[in-house]
Amino acid sequence: MTDQTAIQTQILDAFAFRHATKEFDAARKIPETEFTTILEAARLSPSSFGLEPWQILVVQDHDKRALLEDVAWGANGRMNGSKGQLYTASHFVIFLAHRGQTMRHGSAYLDRHLREVKHFPEEALGGFKGAFAKFQTSDFNIDSDPQITDWSARQAYIALGNMMTAAALLKIDSCPIEGFEMAPVTEILGREFGVDTEALKPAVMAAFGYRASPPRHPQSRRAAEDAIRWI
Repeated sequence: MTDQTAIQTQILDAFAFRHATKEFDAARKIPETEFTTILEAARLSPSSFGLEPWQILVVQDHDKRALLEDVAWGANGRMNGSKGQLYTASHFVIFLAHRGQTMRHGSAYLDRHLREVKHFPEEALGGFKGAFAKFQTSDFNIDSDPQITDWSARQAYIALGNMMTAAALLKIDSCPIEGFEMAPVTEILGREFGVDTEALKPAVMAAFGYRASPPRHPQSRRAAEDAIRWI
């Protein structure tokens, strides 16, 4: 087996291993170095225009997790009769999407990002800002706060996908969670977690750890010929 074939096998094995884990073994914790690698997979992920319009909130305090129990129905286990992910996951994260305050073209936040993170030279800033303004207002028509927040969330999902793939390669389980009530979760994040909800809004949650039991059902996907079209 060539090195390239071995890598291909490793990748496909990881995707076959991964499933939406509903309950984790609460006694098993992900080693710090391994979860750091998973977080780095998110941090190093690509994003539209390289603007990284998201933040990751890692919620390890179980009292803080408990505040979400009644409004995160996709993570409290009540739908499937399990203990859920909130209390059993080794690590629980919330992706926060940037809103219009920070991600609308011309914002002070974007100007700082371009200068301090992207290290744009002064002579290139104007052209980039103009291209991004055109993208938002004309090409994709995402100039309102809800539209910008949705766009930011789409970038967050790229990072989340890479986190789950990195975890699967390490034989660590995961589950993405959209099952939560947006308004009360946003309010709790602002009141109890110190999140600036004028600038950030929850996009998706995810849990990581080690499965408590084997998957109840085998993995099922559409056939390649149904999912992929070649032209």
